[in-house]
Amino acid sequence: MVIRIAIVGFGKIARDSHVPAIRADPRFQLVAVTSRSGDPDVGVPAFSDLGALLAAMPDGVDAVAICTPPDVRHGIAHQALAAGLAVLLEKPPTATLGEAQDLIALAKAGNRTLYAGWHSQHAPAVQPAAALLAGAEIRRLQITWHEDVRKWHPGQDWVWEAGGFGVFDPGINALSIATAILPERLTVRAAKLQIPAGRQAPIAAELQFAGPAHGASFDWRHGDGECWTIEIETDDGRCIELRNGGARLVVDGQAQPIAGHGEYPSLYSRFAELVAARASLVDIEPLRIVADAFLIGSRTEVAPFLWTTSA
Repeated sequence: MVIRIAIVGFGKIARDSHVPAIRADPRFQLVAVTSRSGDPDVGVPAFSDLGALLAAMPDGVDAVAICTPPDVRHGIAHQALAAGLAVLLEKPPTATLGEAQDLIALAKAGNRTLYAGWHSQHAPAVQPAAALLAGAEIRRLQITWHEDVRKWHPGQDWVWEAGGFGVFDPGINALSIATAILPERLTVRAAKLQIPAGRQAPIAAELQFAGPAHGASFDWRHGDGECWTIEIETDDGRCIELRNGGARLVVDGQAQPIAGHGEYPSLYSRFAELVAARASLVDIEPLRIVADAFLIGSRTEVAPFLWTTSA
């Protein structure tokens, strides 16, 4: 059966990643999109919102991929599940843990597929790293996720609003990898959040986890390329590094041969399997870690953030 899928919330990530992955997988057919900015011109009908889409195509959609900002995902996913659709949620799946738990319960009650699509968990180094770390004792963990917000979220003011996650929008990708590969649960012991004046969400954050030397650094002010690394040292002396967001695996200084089909093709392959099995998979651990950081984090106001650097 071909899964007729619609993208709800058509923006950069939908165009760059979701559309190519959907069209490359014969198990899916892209049949519609919704966009607040008009027709994105991808060769399928475009609607203002999910309600308008369902009214126009009441029997023409089997699943939706929700790519809106996180603060509105819960209501849209609730509407889709109630309409009998399978649901894929872009990361982070919801704005709060309570919203995620509500959707999990709704999907279970209706026997619907709900999938939290942590795309970074599909990076090619993730599964090999998890196998190497199985049963290991972790001596040191350092997550470094630095990038330029102007490059990855140009002009997107929602990232600075309450519920927009700020630097945790990319940082949660690192946390999703860490929770997938580590043999232990991460517990936040301390957090320092730097919030630009006049904004609601952090531009940088430092986390300390339970453990002798377990930490994370997230920063959106990194203007010279990206630094997306996870470094892990084990008690038996091994050093395991995931670089380039999980695209590369280095063990004891030696690059390892790894193969993969790309994060989003792999993500959609898993979604197709879940739809066929009428099963759900919602990992809320990365969201829990971010929520804990916001709960106990100290806040420091830093210089205002402006999208343009000129006066």
